[in-house]
Amino acid sequence: MIHFEKFTLNNGLRVVVHCDNSTPMAAMSIIYDVGSRDEDPEKTGFAHLFEHLMFGGSVNIPKYDEPLEKAGGINNAYTSNDLTNYYLSLPAPNIETGFWLESDRLYQLAFSEKSLEVQRNVVTEEFRQTHLNQPYGDAWMLLRPLAYTIHPYRWPTIGKEISHIQNAVMEDVRAFYNKYYNPNNAVLAVAGNVTTTLVQQLAEKWFAPIENNGQHCRNLPAEPVQTEARFLQVEREVPADMIYKAWKMHQRNDPGYYAADLLSDILGNGKSSRLFRRLVMEKKVFTELECYVTGSFDPGLFVISGRPSEGVKIDDAEKAILDEISKLQDQKPENGELQKVKNKVEAHLKFSQMNVLNKAINLAFGEILGDAGLINSEFEKYNAVTKEQILQVAGEVLHPSKCSTMYYLAKNSNR
Repeated sequence: MIHFEKFTLNNGLRVVVHCDNSTPMAAMSIIYDVGSRDEDPEKTGFAHLFEHLMFGGSVNIPKYDEPLEKAGGINNAYTSNDLTNYYLSLPAPNIETGFWLESDRLYQLAFSEKSLEVQRNVVTEEFRQTHLNQPYGDAWMLLRPLAYTIHPYRWPTIGKEISHIQNAVMEDVRAFYNKYYNPNNAVLAVAGNVTTTLVQQLAEKWFAPIENNGQHCRNLPAEPVQTEARFLQVEREVPADMIYKAWKMHQRNDPGYYAADLLSDILGNGKSSRLFRRLVMEKKVFTELECYVTGSFDPGLFVISGRPSEGVKIDDAEKAILDEISKLQDQKPENGELQKVKNKVEAHLKFSQMNVLNKAINLAFGEILGDAGLINSEFEKYNAVTKEQILQVAGEVLHPSKCSTMYYLAKNSNR
């Protein structure tokens, strides 16, 4: 059980505190409730761009990393479709340095044309390397708009087009910052060798003076229910064919999410999963095959992707996947099979609570999703899933009409 306390500053910043005196360290995670789903469809990639811009210096701190490193700290950040998370860890006696750094860049980022140009170049180069020039790099740029027609999940976090970042101007950047980088739109979690009293004092000192610039009300277009299967076939200069199948599934805080996640583990997580055991090891239809869920805050995707073995036609490979799905839809999983994936989930969740940084991140994530207590209750939700629910979700989610399939073919391959 991870014990924690919560309080909210007058400007709306939510603060979660976990005290752990068994460690000499402390960690902070500040999550802003903004991801690529909040972007203008004609100006995508801004959430990820800001992940970079936030390290470009603030009004009182020209170089973010220098004072943190002097205090013995490390930091990083990530952006998703749903949120942006900045996190750090350092010796507990130096925790105030973290409050100083994070509050100053929330208070006023040091916008400059030079910083924007540098980070714009960094992000566009990352776009090229990860999505344009890397084999299979554009797969999700193709699969997302196939699966989503209206919802902003239809573009990846890095952006829909590289030109959107190349053409980003200071006016748009400032507007994005002013709208989303607001204490009322953030959660701060602190974990480690601290006290709630100390965290409250530091939060009041460093964050409370920052004004709340208004309530942001998210109003995203709801994705229509998919009623027909969708298909896309592309050819690229890649070494082998790939197949991607994506079904619409529950959003992250829906009770059905946990059954769907366990179903994905039964089908394709690890060498003992059904798809890997039967289609990779036994029948050798695929050389690699995996199944996973996106875990999106809004309705997400249940994905199976794989590389057919040499000489196997891609439509035959797809039929082999569908045959295995059909078997699971016809018969409940064995007790041992379900328990095994629950055990893996439990081990993963326990491992994620072993250090203070992970605990800070998990607490902030839970709170931005609606309840920091998720850090303690999540395994109970997984453990409560029954074989009957797995069977039900297999029928509901893995329905042909909800599936978007992409054949990603190697040019000049024999198929």
